[in-house]
Amino acid sequence: MGWRSLGSFFALNSSMVGLLTMVIFVGMGEKLAERFLPVYLMALGGGTLAVGLLNGLDNLLSALYSFPGGYVSDRLGTKKALVVFNLLAMGGFLVVILVPSWQAVILGSVLFLSWTSLSLPATMSLVAKVLPSNKRTMGVSMHSLFRRIPMALGPVVGGLCIDAFGEVAGVRWAFGGALVMAAVALGAQQRLIADDAADARKGSWSPPREMISLMDPALKNLLLADILVRFCEQIPYAFVVLWCMKDISSPVSAFQFGILTAVEMAVAMLIYVPVAWMADRGGKKPFVVATFCFFAVFPVVLFLSRSFWPLVLAFGVRGLKEFGEPTRKALIMDLAPEGQKAAMFGTYYLIRDLVVSVAAFGGAFLWAVSPALNFFVASLCGAAGTFWFVRHGQDMEGRKGEA
Repeated sequence: MGWRSLGSFFALNSSMVGLLTMVIFVGMGEKLAERFLPVYLMALGGGTLAVGLLNGLDNLLSALYSFPGGYVSDRLGTKKALVVFNLLAMGGFLVVILVPSWQAVILGSVLFLSWTSLSLPATMSLVAKVLPSNKRTMGVSMHSLFRRIPMALGPVVGGLCIDAFGEVAGVRWAFGGALVMAAVALGAQQRLIADDAADARKGSWSPPREMISLMDPALKNLLLADILVRFCEQIPYAFVVLWCMKDISSPVSAFQFGILTAVEMAVAMLIYVPVAWMADRGGKKPFVVATFCFFAVFPVVLFLSRSFWPLVLAFGVRGLKEFGEPTRKALIMDLAPEGQKAAMFGTYYLIRDLVVSVAAFGGAFLWAVSPALNFFVASLCGAAGTFWFVRHGQDMEGRKGEA
């Protein structure tokens, strides 16, 4: 197989290469310290409610940023919009570096949590624009795979910083590294991503209320199921690191937690390409059902894991939850109307994350009662979402069968 054929198989053209390069640099900086923020907040005296506040803000801001992120990208073009998004994140890093207080972390998070949610609608729209429909799942999978490289390496390096310098100074050093990586990414993305401002201004945009009226019934069913499954993910999300490093009978070190995260990302990366290859050749629904099942199982497996090696198994299960995630994103793009895919993608995430932010805030109160209550309520939400999608979910292949 020649290079051209290999590039075609993996859905790699010049625009995709530029996008994936940006993902590596920005992601590496972002993930150096992000996973350890709950530990950092506790060390600064923030308490459990501050951890819940941070996780809730993450979901709330993801919701509020999704739609304007797509709008700015269509108005300015991907290249200029990414400059704006990157500078916002860098400003947030600076706040955390310069002011060592838990209130500063909350304030800075308003800026540095913006990157993923602001850029995701534009990223997915770019994939849909530069790739044919039978390569979109592979394109989204390659994006997800490359995102997992820094998600795997970042926490390991961040954990080493914490083990070397302590929970407070180590996190601030990690944010310093994040600032440098974001600056490198800013230069790289401007060199590698083509200017698309002229095309962007032709985009058709409607307000969220109108976009909801245009939403396909199949997309609405996927959205409802996804909301329930994200309740499952977000109720315990911020407390996973506390469970592993503080609460279990044999707590792990920061470096070991980084290894657990690397295991999760490695499992996800191994399954992306074969799943994408299969999903692009048939129905997407079975792969989405599988990923929802792994979401539902993870909190229970985590609760039963009380030392490092059982946690390795648990985080392997957590990696398997990515089994159908790129497929789910590609399904959203398939079901979104032509000419308004970025707008519909942003609307979908606006609704989903706005509702799910309630679960993230509520997770702190469940954790205050007991970790068991937190984990098992989360799992029940995941099971409900999976059942709904099994009963009511549909994809483009299913519609062809009906026709």
